Amino acid sequence: MLLINRVLDDEDLKRVTALFDDMRLTDGKQTAGAAARKVKSNQQADWRDPKAIALRGFLRKAMERHPLFMSYVRPAKWSRLILSRYGVGNAYGMHTDDAMMKDEAGGHLRTDLSFTLFLSPRDSYEGGALSLESVEGVRDVRLAAGDMIVYRTGLLHQVTPVTDGERRACVGWVQSQIRRDDQREVLFDLDQVRASLPESAQKLMVDKSVGNLLRMWSEV
Repeated sequence: MLLINRVLDDEDLKRVTALFDDMRLTDGKQTAGAAARKVKSNQQADWRDPKAIALRGFLRKAMERHPLFMSYVRPAKWSRLILSRYGVGNAYGMHTDDAMMKDEAGGHLRTDLSFTLFLSPRDSYEGGALSLESVEGVRDVRLAAGDMIVYRTGLLHQVTPVTDGERRACVGWVQSQIRRDDQREVLFDLDQVRASLPESAQKLMVDKSVGNLLRMWSEV
């Protein structure tokens, strides 16, 4: 999993708050699968609301501008972004996300990676942790507003009950150009090395290697 800081700056967050405050909200169960619906209690933006449409577009562009996100995820297809609100008593019990969803155009989407972009200040609510279960154990994640986590879809996870305040977030799923986790990690590491190098023959060799690996591994 990858933690990414400052996807949204302070001015971005002011705009997010203004749009979110005026959006129509609906029962979050509408976008859950049959099993997850039984353990989901929250509200989500009505996907047809003009303010929700504007906010989804704004957040999508912010993610696409962030070099770490693009280097790690390498998105080929996106799900429609979900804008969620958890008030006191709301939670999303332990579940796993669907392996196949619909992309923005209604086509098939293989869910390789999931993400949560936190939109509420961390000190404005209690509870509401994204709790991820893996072979390494359980990890509870509560990030600052504007920060995000990207993780492999398929992990068991939950949002713990909110006990005070209000938790807002943007969640979504991506089908990556690179299907395998280990191959995405190799490319991500090489990108970080390349970014640290001055213009040189060594940097050109890394460029060449990244290009060759993309041709080998990309499904696009």
